[in-house]
Amino acid sequence: MANSLNLDTQTFNPTMQKFGAPASCIWNYEYWSVMLRPAQITLGSMVLAAFEPVNSFSELSSDSFKELKLVTNDLEKCLKSTFSCDKLNYLMLMMVDPDVHFHVIPRYSEAKYFADKEFIDASWPGPPDLGQINQTDDKLNGQIIDHMSENWIH
Repeated sequence: MANSLNLDTQTFNPTMQKFGAPASCIWNYEYWSVMLRPAQITLGSMVLAAFEPVNSFSELSSDSFKELKLVTNDLEKCLKSTFSCDKLNYLMLMMVDPDVHFHVIPRYSEAKYFADKEFIDASWPGPPDLGQINQTDDKLNGQIIDHMSENWIH
């Protein structure tokens, strides 16, 4: 796990833990954590979650919003350089998991390959279909996390 901060398990809110933190973390910032989404809609699908204990986007601090600009720049550079995504979708749903977070879905017009596995974007060019999953396991997800962490641009 690449980490810009030294964090312990208690630091991660229930939403982050549901998405596998701290093991799923690609990079942590002061106010945000970037995690690999265990269910890979497309190659490199992530969850971007706020550390602040709020349940509304507007309740985040100005420092959190300021850092969000840096985080989105870093993750977009990583996805473009690492997997050559064609587009990127940010979904802020927060219906089941109330802590402030985005699902970050890279979009691909053609199949991508990683570790001898084909990943398709089943709903390209329409909105992402969260029910269409590219099957992975913990080992493959770990390889994706390591690859993205090694190529994180910060």
